[in-house]
Amino acid sequence: MIEGARIGLKGWQQAAVALGSAVGALLDPRRADLIAALGETTGKPAFERVLERMKKSPEGRAILLEQPRVISSKVGHAWDLPGNTFGAAYARFMGSRNFSPDDRPPVRFMDTEELAYVAMRAREVHDFWHTLFDLPTNLIGESALKVIEFEHMLLPMCLMSVAGGTARFSEKQRSLFYQHYFPWAIRAGMQCKDLMCIYYERHFHEDLEDVRCRWGILPAPTVPKFKTS
Repeated sequence: MIEGARIGLKGWQQAAVALGSAVGALLDPRRADLIAALGETTGKPAFERVLERMKKSPEGRAILLEQPRVISSKVGHAWDLPGNTFGAAYARFMGSRNFSPDDRPPVRFMDTEELAYVAMRAREVHDFWHTLFDLPTNLIGESALKVIEFEHMLLPMCLMSVAGGTARFSEKQRSLFYQHYFPWAIRAGMQCKDLMCIYYERHFHEDLEDVRCRWGILPAPTVPKFKTS
């Protein structure tokens, strides 16, 4: 069960929350709570489609049945795994940025427990995707990952985030994004396994390159580091 009280909204209330969240997120992209609210209030049909896909996948059904959570008490063992493993790569990603798995905002605007879990799952596995695709957490990296997320979930929020992110790019960043990251993201999103139907935690102990190969993951292109700032 997903912790936190869910809030039922009428149509006009949902539109108002979506608009307010969109404006607030554009003004301050660091507001994870506003981005989350925007995703929930505009993404119900998308999450319903993801739910149906998960029900048709053996691994997806296992996720829905067991409802694993990406929180410190559940994934902390990743920090003790051998360096070549997917779990250790995830731990390095989190540790190098001083991120905590517990920092994700709760789901508040989904109608059912199942949809609330799917929304929470999408939110919590985001850092797994950063690790697998070897994407930075700067504006370019987040925008590129949102392209892949849109291909897999068709969430309007992903398109809004890409539009908002690219609007804040410098000329150098915009050139880098559209020449290198955007075409890569389209290819990467098309060729990889359904990202919402992977029980990532069951594969922490496996070699990172092995799981990338099995899941069709194409890591981000190598570009000069000074260009990604």
